[in-house]
Amino acid sequence: MAAGPGVGGPGTEGPGTEGPGTEGSGTAGPGTEGPGTEGSGTAGPGTAGPGTAGPGTAGPGRAAEAALEVSWVQGFSNKNSAFVNNQTVCYPCGNYILFLDIQTKKTRAVQCQSGQVGAFAANASSQVVAFSDRKLNPLIHIYTFPELTKLTHLKGDAQLDYTLLAFSFTGPYLASYSSIPEFVLSVWNWQENILLCSESQPGLTGTSLSFNPMNWQQLCFVAESSVTIWRIEKSKDEHHLTRHPVELPDNCGAVSPREDLFFTPSCNDDPYYGPDLPVSAIAGLKGDEAETFVPRNCIKTSVHPTAHCWTATSEIYMGCKEGYVLAIDAEQYSVSVLEEKAPPEFMQKITDVVSYVRREVQKKKGGEAGNLQNTVLHAMALCNEGLYAAGREGILIFYHIKDLQYEIKICADISQPISSLIFSPDYTSLLLVTDQGTVYSYRPDHSGEAVKLLDTSSSCFLAADFLTPGNNYCVSVTVSGEVQVWALEDGTLLSKLNLGIEATSMACCPSSNSAAVGTQTGQICFLDVTRAEAPRVIHRTFLSKLPVLSLHYDHSGQFLIARAAEGHIFILDARPSKLFQVLGYIVVADEVLHLSVLSDLKNDLVEVMVLLKLAEVQQARLEIFHLSSAIITDNDKYVNEQGMFNASALKKEQYDLDCPLSSAVRLKDNLVYGFCTSAPFICKYHLSEKNKFQGPSLFSSEEKIPSKQFGSGLLCLSPNSQWLAAAAKDGVLFIYNTSTLDILAQKHCQSYQGGGIRSLVFSLDGNFLLVNGENDCALMCLKWKEIKETEAEEAALYWQSLLDILKKSTSDENSVLKSMAEWKFDPESTSKSLPVTEEDGNVTNTDDMTWIGQKTQKVMRDEIQRFANQREEVQMRVKKLRETIQKMMHENEEVPDIEKLELREFNLNLEQQEQVEAEVDEDVARARKEIEMKTLSYRYLQDLIKYDCWDVMCVKGRAVKCFHMDCEVSNYPLKERSKEELETLQKVLQLKKTEIAALKAQKKNLEVDSETALSDEEGEKSEVADDGASHWLQGSLSSHYGGDTSILYHQCDLHTKEQKLNQITLLKDTIYKVKIAFNEEFDIVVQQKEQEIARVKERNLKIQEILEQLELEVEMWEPVLTDHEVPERAFTIQDSEIQVEKYMTQEEIEQAEMLARLEMERRLAATDDERPRALDDMMGGVLEIRREDILKMDIPPPSFITRSEDLWTEEESKIFEEYEKKVKKLNEEKEDYRQFLRNEWNKLEASIKETTQNFDEIVCKLFEKKVKSEMAIYQEELKIVNLIYALLLDEELDTREAGLHEFLTKKKKEKVKAARKFLAAKYVVEAYTGPYKDALHEQKSLENGFIRQFADVPHELFEELLHLYRNRPETPRTETLLDTANPYVKRSAENYQDALSHLMKALDELDSPEHMPSGLDHSVWERFCLARRNKMESEELVKWKALALADMKAYLQRRVDENEKMKSELESTFQELIWLKEEKMKLQQNVIVQFLLKQGQVELDSTQIPDYSDAVLIDRSVVEELNCSLAAQGEKKITAMVEFKDFSKGIIQLEWEHKKMEMQIQDLKEKARDIVILPISKDCQLFLTVQNYDTHIAQHLAGMEQSLGVMDKLHKKNVKKHQKKVRELRKCIHQKEQANYDLSLQLKEMLVSVSERMHVFKAADTRDISERITRQRYQEIVKQKYLRILIREQEKQLAILQSEAESLKPRTAHII
Repeated sequence: MAAGPGVGGPGTEGPGTEGPGTEGSGTAGPGTEGPGTEGSGTAGPGTAGPGTAGPGTAGPGRAAEAALEVSWVQGFSNKNSAFVNNQTVCYPCGNYILFLDIQTKKTRAVQCQSGQVGAFAANASSQVVAFSDRKLNPLIHIYTFPELTKLTHLKGDAQLDYTLLAFSFTGPYLASYSSIPEFVLSVWNWQENILLCSESQPGLTGTSLSFNPMNWQQLCFVAESSVTIWRIEKSKDEHHLTRHPVELPDNCGAVSPREDLFFTPSCNDDPYYGPDLPVSAIAGLKGDEAETFVPRNCIKTSVHPTAHCWTATSEIYMGCKEGYVLAIDAEQYSVSVLEEKAPPEFMQKITDVVSYVRREVQKKKGGEAGNLQNTVLHAMALCNEGLYAAGREGILIFYHIKDLQYEIKICADISQPISSLIFSPDYTSLLLVTDQGTVYSYRPDHSGEAVKLLDTSSSCFLAADFLTPGNNYCVSVTVSGEVQVWALEDGTLLSKLNLGIEATSMACCPSSNSAAVGTQTGQICFLDVTRAEAPRVIHRTFLSKLPVLSLHYDHSGQFLIARAAEGHIFILDARPSKLFQVLGYIVVADEVLHLSVLSDLKNDLVEVMVLLKLAEVQQARLEIFHLSSAIITDNDKYVNEQGMFNASALKKEQYDLDCPLSSAVRLKDNLVYGFCTSAPFICKYHLSEKNKFQGPSLFSSEEKIPSKQFGSGLLCLSPNSQWLAAAAKDGVLFIYNTSTLDILAQKHCQSYQGGGIRSLVFSLDGNFLLVNGENDCALMCLKWKEIKETEAEEAALYWQSLLDILKKSTSDENSVLKSMAEWKFDPESTSKSLPVTEEDGNVTNTDDMTWIGQKTQKVMRDEIQRFANQREEVQMRVKKLRETIQKMMHENEEVPDIEKLELREFNLNLEQQEQVEAEVDEDVARARKEIEMKTLSYRYLQDLIKYDCWDVMCVKGRAVKCFHMDCEVSNYPLKERSKEELETLQKVLQLKKTEIAALKAQKKNLEVDSETALSDEEGEKSEVADDGASHWLQGSLSSHYGGDTSILYHQCDLHTKEQKLNQITLLKDTIYKVKIAFNEEFDIVVQQKEQEIARVKERNLKIQEILEQLELEVEMWEPVLTDHEVPERAFTIQDSEIQVEKYMTQEEIEQAEMLARLEMERRLAATDDERPRALDDMMGGVLEIRREDILKMDIPPPSFITRSEDLWTEEESKIFEEYEKKVKKLNEEKEDYRQFLRNEWNKLEASIKETTQNFDEIVCKLFEKKVKSEMAIYQEELKIVNLIYALLLDEELDTREAGLHEFLTKKKKEKVKAARKFLAAKYVVEAYTGPYKDALHEQKSLENGFIRQFADVPHELFEELLHLYRNRPETPRTETLLDTANPYVKRSAENYQDALSHLMKALDELDSPEHMPSGLDHSVWERFCLARRNKMESEELVKWKALALADMKAYLQRRVDENEKMKSELESTFQELIWLKEEKMKLQQNVIVQFLLKQGQVELDSTQIPDYSDAVLIDRSVVEELNCSLAAQGEKKITAMVEFKDFSKGIIQLEWEHKKMEMQIQDLKEKARDIVILPISKDCQLFLTVQNYDTHIAQHLAGMEQSLGVMDKLHKKNVKKHQKKVRELRKCIHQKEQANYDLSLQLKEMLVSVSERMHVFKAADTRDISERITRQRYQEIVKQKYLRILIREQEKQLAILQSEAESLKPRTAHII
């Protein structure tokens, strides 16, 4: 047992210990554990305990551990609860397992010595509990009840924590589930401490775990959104877990089968899109990710299980967050959604009324009204009658389920969220556990209301304290504001009061039975606890809006010190008789860490020590101030008007300490103990008297006592100051002697996982301590077990003296408490605080005003009343001054401008004006800065866009428009190609050149001198045809628009990945060249437009001059370049574009005025020139008259024209006639010139129109070329898209192949494991079959032996004995009665020993002499009973062995099925791999070729379109060569047939000639025979018969010479024919050699593919799978061999028959 944290000597084993530092003898007090419990080694981060033993040897540490004992433990952590027998409920709480007797309400406890309790489970049938500790490498502890002794502990592979534990209903089995990082599900035999099996589920956090009550070999594991049924397969001593996931419905309640996305059936084999591949291959995933990948659109949100329970038929009822109730078949792993059966109409109306009433009640209570139609079930419990369930609504509902429908009935309503339902083992009562810590009991057979069984709080305890006199009651408060009163003797909860507000602190008054509770809102609630059974709130004080962090009473009970946030410390009168008056407050500068109070009862003085944290240095500061009774009697003397204490009145002292502390306490002799935060020490300081009137000086610690705790600590002094308690985050409590600092006691109360100890307090007599944790919801009461008598006497003496002092005041104050009315918050009631009248006359209610606010308001009200007269006088003066200034301002407006004053000079408060102006300037500067930053961001965005879309472009994007048409053509903006792109292009081009050179060399090597099949003329035709159709086969027209297609690969030659990538690079280069070629033409057109615009401007100038001469005002058309044509304009902002006035500074305004003045002077100087002005005055600005000036000419009329014509003289008349002639002539000349100008104007306009229209035609042609270029670019881009898609498809096929290979590897490993399991199971079955047969044989031999053994018994008795021998006794029923509500009734024995014991009990009754047949000897009966017992034991053994063998065979059969399933999976995987290779090869060969088709209408003879799905695309030259070869072969065949026909005719003719000659020979032979008979020779006969013998001889010689010549000609002709045949054969040989060469190339490729497949098959180890294929192939080979042998035999027989036919031909020749 670990005596304490820290370093120490090795621990020694005590009674019940297992070894040093692990477990030892625990002490058993009321509610504590007995002997053999674990030791109290504290658990730190990452360790099971900070130490192994106490200081020095183990003895003192053990003594300190034994000095304190646990009196009782209370709390409720809202974790799992369970019955351990019919009367006892157990649940975890902090470091303890609490056992509650539901009848006596008594509690017992078992402590987890390693820290906080983790997972928890209980088994009522075995009366054991199991829990895990929370440390590194945690253990699972098994304890018995009611002994509370430890049976064993289970050690698994978990590293951090166990999250779930579950006992089986039958058998000694326990299931556990560990948390991160293992996530391992394990099954244990806890009786034998054996791990049976385990399986991992990485990353899956479980929420609940349970065994099937009827079959321990089934487990239900529930996660947040998944359910898994685990089956435990058993084969003799081996156990295996198999996983069976359950497909849950989606959040709409729809159940859909799961789709296998890794092996998807291929339903499309499109030649373009390729085969259908799984989404994992398309996503590029391999391995486990590929198998588990689900696309986002396929992910369906499933329901979220909340609670579940098993049925007796191995089904699972499950509730969900979505409100559904599910039924899961654990055998078929299927899910069904239960639906509520529609009730009758009148029942529906009743239900609606009840629901409405419930909703209204809940609204009045302030809660949320639940809907029973869609209840979320958080707890379930099953009985024979049906299913009980409950949820957040707090309603216990009974479900009667039939088939897939259910009816509900409301059983109880407790109006609190129910977290769990638990049936007692005898199923007589049902516990309802709520989230608030309340436990109710409901008896289904009585159908009554739920009875409250336990009323505690599930919230964390905040603080606890003892009620005066400190030995009877104690009070605690939780974070939620719930106050409890406990009996100190046994921890019985006497009463509970909910304040309804979040609490922050609590303390009990020594001078009265009252308690103060601080809240988060700054209030202090005072409680009357004179009656422990009925506490009540009697007063509330609202100090401030700051949270009250801690409350402290002095020992005399006069003062209550409240520490609030932000350094505020309030001093209150603690006596109820003074209505808990607030005396005042002080404010400290630094953060307050701790506050302690020391009372000097003799001098009636209270010292308050405040521990402050210095922010910048690693030090601490103590501030001590003194409180005397004079502060209460004469309070106004010590506080100011705002209620703050004067520093001098409190005699404030300051001390700076050298170490940072988290807690500090002070003794009477100026000794201070502090808990250091930077190191594990308790520091001791002695405060000297000289520093009381001097500044703070730095004190060094006199002594540093090593602490065995870690984390920030808390120190607490006993009331008599002789004991110092230290607690920290590790949860270990140490008690020191304040004089020697020896460790008197230590106790592992809480754990570091629960945050350690929050607070602790000594009772006034020092016998008890109350300790509560930070977050573990546990309240402990400790008491001394071993203490020195002197120390106990000193504590008792101090307690008695204190009681004597407080006796009178306690009695008086308690009587006042009882007389005080209960405080109730009522907004309409009148508060004790008076309303305050403000300056404007409004009345403010002070109900919700803080004490500080009331003080401040009172000071303001007093000041207003004190200075009311002065205030009125000042207001009158200000009013007069305002009127005077307004009059002066009015006069200032009427004076001249030069005498006017500025308005700012009338301002009397220049400082305020400057301040306002400065604020305005600041606002303007801030706004200007914000605008500048916003403008800067826009400029940055502009620069980015300009850089990406303009600066990096080597060819800027622009357009050109027509003059008279709405036609616009834009160029191709081009970026400069990067260095990497150019290098890649150069590499591809070099590679392409290398390939072309290699191809030429290869063709050159393959050339032969043989004759070609095509003639020269046909070759020329084919070349012409190829040249004509080249661009159609290339699939684009880019070669016609600047692209170079000669460097591209042929579309039919793109088979490899490298070729496709290179082709993409070359196609991009081709597109780039097409764009460059178009841009060059575009630039030429742009230059033309600029020239045309310049020409138009020149002509417009001439037209303008003509119009000026004609004095006409006609609007001229003047073309300009648009913004699209000159995009640079977008970067230049014109003044006309700015719509707002430009902001200019004073300097800019002055500079602009100066520039305008200079420009005006320059213009005036330029216009003041005398010579041009004189020329204009005299001669119109020209030195000679031009034709253009004729329109300006005018003949001046004679001077006498103003007189009447009658007064003219003749000379004047002549002069007038000449004048008229001149005017007429001038007018005619003017009209001629005007006509000339009009003609010139028309010519210029026609010229402008003609040239601009010509340009428009050029632009239209450019537009057409742009369209064609776009078409060519799109054609090339379509090629790129097709190539990219082919590469993507190839990559997907590679990914799928790699994924299948990994899947295959994994399956092979699984197959190896499965094969091993199969062999092991087979071996076990074979090994077990022998003993089973032996037992069966032994059973038969026993029956035969019985006949021989009792052969001497008379026949009648023997028959009776034989009948008794063969009949089996009826086994007694199990203890569980069939009429109980338990649905999980055990109807058979669990194992062989139980069955045998039941059988022996039944045989004991049958062996009694009363069952002995009459007339049978007693000795024979005894022998018979012994034989029958042996026979029954043998039968029972055979039965259990048969059951075990059946289980083994079933296990073996499952392994066989698994092997077959894996074989089929492997075979299908191999088939898919082969299919993938074929598809890959097919896709490599079946390339996508793009053609250019002639546009137009195609007419078909029939409406049916031919099916080209099996068509093959080949080159036209191949067809033409094939046609030529076919024609040549046809000609050869015809020639051969003609020759064969002629040769056959010759053969027939020769045969007839041969037959004729044979007949002639026969005739000649006959003649010769006749001649031979004659004595004359042949020559003689010839000489005699022939008349001219010489002529005859000469003719004969000539005939022979002629025949010889004919034969010679025939021979030459035959030689020529044979030579021709030789040439043809050589040509055939050459063609065969070429074909053989092609076949050899194909053979090499096939050999490579065959070798690859061989490697694949070898790597895949397909021998087992391909046995059937090999056998089939072998049979085919044997069949072929047999057929070949048969063919040979038939050929031999045919040859024999042919020879026989040839031999018969001469015999039949004479017949023919």
